[in-house]
Amino acid sequence: MTRLSREEGLGRIAHADRLLIAVDFDGTLSHLHDEPMKARMIPAARAAIERLSALPDTTIAFVSGRSLHDLREIAEHGDDSPILLAGSHGAEFWVPGEGALEPDADEVDDELRDVLYRHAVAATDGMEGVWIEPKTFGLGVHTRTATPETAAAADAAVDAIVAAEAPHWRRRTGKNIVEYAFRHEGKDSAIAALRERVGATAVIFAGDDVTDEDALVSLGEADLGVHVGASESAASVFVDDVEDLAAFLDELATERAYERE
Repeated sequence: MTRLSREEGLGRIAHADRLLIAVDFDGTLSHLHDEPMKARMIPAARAAIERLSALPDTTIAFVSGRSLHDLREIAEHGDDSPILLAGSHGAEFWVPGEGALEPDADEVDDELRDVLYRHAVAATDGMEGVWIEPKTFGLGVHTRTATPETAAAADAAVDAIVAAEAPHWRRRTGKNIVEYAFRHEGKDSAIAALRERVGATAVIFAGDDVTDEDALVSLGEADLGVHVGASESAASVFVDDVEDLAAFLDELATERAYERE
């Protein structure tokens, strides 16, 4: 997409008739944490999200690789929340008034998931700083606090297990994590489903990691992609960090409130 200034991006998206604001959570609304379940939205981000949620013709969605249950916990998301959720990269949804929308259980892959989890835990036992996360549709290998050498060894060990026992699983890399899943949805399909559900005429999506690029490259001319950080991205607008994204969302709330008067 064409690189835009912050002001150009805000000016283009703020006037949309029906706006979907979809945001990744970890590293975007929350700082990354060594203990992932301790992640929480920073206060400035929460305030901006609350302002945007109160505007007419404006829908908020959190789109995450986290399992839906874990996403609800870290987002402190209650049953009365107006915010839509897409968990597990779009394999699970939570919709206001309907609750959780999850695919039918696949007993074969559920069994295989449990077997691979046990094998991954055994293969990385004793590797300091490595944590195997059980996920709804697979598992994740966290190496945030491991040395580069240990992280590489852990990834190689679990890669070999999955290649031998579940070569059809999808592999994704992120910041200090490798994820494996028996479902192949991505954040691009999550955005498409959310766009259709709310009838959005434009979408803004913000993220910070490699897995967010699926969504960013899927955006259309009327949409806006925002990347948190300086790494290469298909986004049109770049912000420095979590605090800067919160400021950007607050500016969007101000601009959109003015446009909707």
